[in-house]
Amino acid sequence: MDLRTPLSKVRGHGSAGDGTHHWWLQRVTAIANIPLVIFFVFIVVLNIGKTHAEVAACLGSPMVVIGLLLAVLSITWHMRLGMQVVIEDYVHAEGTKIAMLLANTFFCTVLAVACGYSILKLGFGV
Repeated sequence: MDLRTPLSKVRGHGSAGDGTHHWWLQRVTAIANIPLVIFFVFIVVLNIGKTHAEVAACLGSPMVVIGLLLAVLSITWHMRLGMQVVIEDYVHAEGTKIAMLLANTFFCTVLAVACGYSILKLGFGV
């Protein structure tokens, strides 16, 4: 028999014990996405109307590759966190919720790896 009140069990921990951490990760990735998306848009606009060779040369720059990889990582991480909140808030069947959370993580991971592979392939000129 537990003599603690329900409030004392959850005080400072949220319902799952890591709600504040999740909230902070969403905010940090959102703030990181601002300059990274601006950088991405700048690279896209800079390469409008250029030939394939010119675009490949631009995307072969180490700074561009690093910036694009950081953008992909931050954006897909932020996307996974956001969809996790939506799934946890609106899917009530436990089995469905777990399946959707796994699918969300899998999809975001596959997307990040595919984008990362493409960027690295262009960056190394393969």
